[in-house]
Amino acid sequence: MSADSAPAQVRLDPRTALARALSAATYEILPFGRAEEPVLAHVPRTVGLTVTATEARGLGPTIDLAVRLAGHGYAVAPHLAARLVRDERELKDMVAKLREGGVDGVFVVGGDAVRPAGPFPDALSLLEALDGHPFARVGIAGHPEGHGGIPRTVVERALEEKAPHATHIVTQLCFDARATAGWSRGLRARGVGLPVMVGLPGVVSRQRLVRVTARLGLGPSARFLRKQQSLFWRFLLPGGYRPGRLAARLAPYLADPGTGLSGLHLFTFNELAATEAWRRRLLERLGGAA
Repeated sequence: MSADSAPAQVRLDPRTALARALSAATYEILPFGRAEEPVLAHVPRTVGLTVTATEARGLGPTIDLAVRLAGHGYAVAPHLAARLVRDERELKDMVAKLREGGVDGVFVVGGDAVRPAGPFPDALSLLEALDGHPFARVGIAGHPEGHGGIPRTVVERALEEKAPHATHIVTQLCFDARATAGWSRGLRARGVGLPVMVGLPGVVSRQRLVRVTARLGLGPSARFLRKQQSLFWRFLLPGGYRPGRLAARLAPYLADPGTGLSGLHLFTFNELAATEAWRRRLLERLGGAA
């Protein structure tokens, strides 16, 4: 189909766009403790999941939890952190275990380990090693506000190199809806047309964030705090953080097909009951269906 004959993209009503995004929202799960139980208790099978990887625990708990959740009927994409993979043999074994367990998606990140455990220093090198993989969905990370001490030009060039290996992008936390939309428009202008899922925190308490940080270990928690300091500041402001406020600010951009924003990815920090209850309440007010 030529560009002239392609159907025009239609701008939706913002309420409708937000309802659609909430209906198709995905949740990020931490592989801590008995994480499987609250997922089964509170999260519908229609909600897609990702499972993070931690430097302290390695990739094993992430892969194991992803397989168990897939066995319960969830669409799951474990994080494959490149800097935690020891060698190609381990990578092949993980891919085989995931496929045998019915997992059809992965989310590939570089990871925050100071030194690579093996031959994969970044997400691109792992994506290239996965060429010919059996996964239907491959996510990569986007950084609307940059990535710590790495120059923005380097981060954006890396995203352009990773994009041909992926099916979608999930943004890291950004509390400025306009900045997220502008960043996504910039990607499209540079030829990166992948759909962008906007990452935002669910209903998370300050106490939960403190507990999560403590479980990461001293070095990893320090890196986490540097990356997520804007999140912690939100909890110190009058009124604190409320996901509904950010979701409402995102709605007009979700309604505009020119932004490339296609949905919402909720960082739950395993506050699953509260986050799912909030999602359902907002959907009811918007007239959508969970």
